[in-house]
Amino acid sequence: MMNCTEIKVRGYHLDFYGHVNNARYLEFMEEARWVMSEEHMDLKRLQEKGVVFAVVNININYRKQAGLGDILEFFIGLARIGNKSATFRQEIRFKDTETIVADADVTFVLADLNTGKATDIDNELRAMLEQL
Repeated sequence: MMNCTEIKVRGYHLDFYGHVNNARYLEFMEEARWVMSEEHMDLKRLQEKGVVFAVVNININYRKQAGLGDILEFFIGLARIGNKSATFRQEIRFKDTETIVADADVTFVLADLNTGKATDIDNELRAMLEQL
């Protein structure tokens, strides 16, 4: 699993109870996927091919509360790759203790920009994903 980025928890990340709101974890994980994609994938090449990643399922586990000032690290790795879909495994950890705050399996398809339908993961993209 690779470390993608870190975020310091700010006041606007918190809910009424003073901890990170559950919806924010999804945003944090999306940010980590973008960082990973920009650093390790040829997004321009995917655009030229007319395909995009489309999330079709997220299963998330909230394990610990994170609060104001906590530094969170984001980890991501490829858990599974099929013909039309693949799954990333993501973890959010406290930077100082490495304790898992939340983890998720994020399944996506490669979608054709014109039709919006899932398309096969070709050898070129498969090679990009397998490097993760």
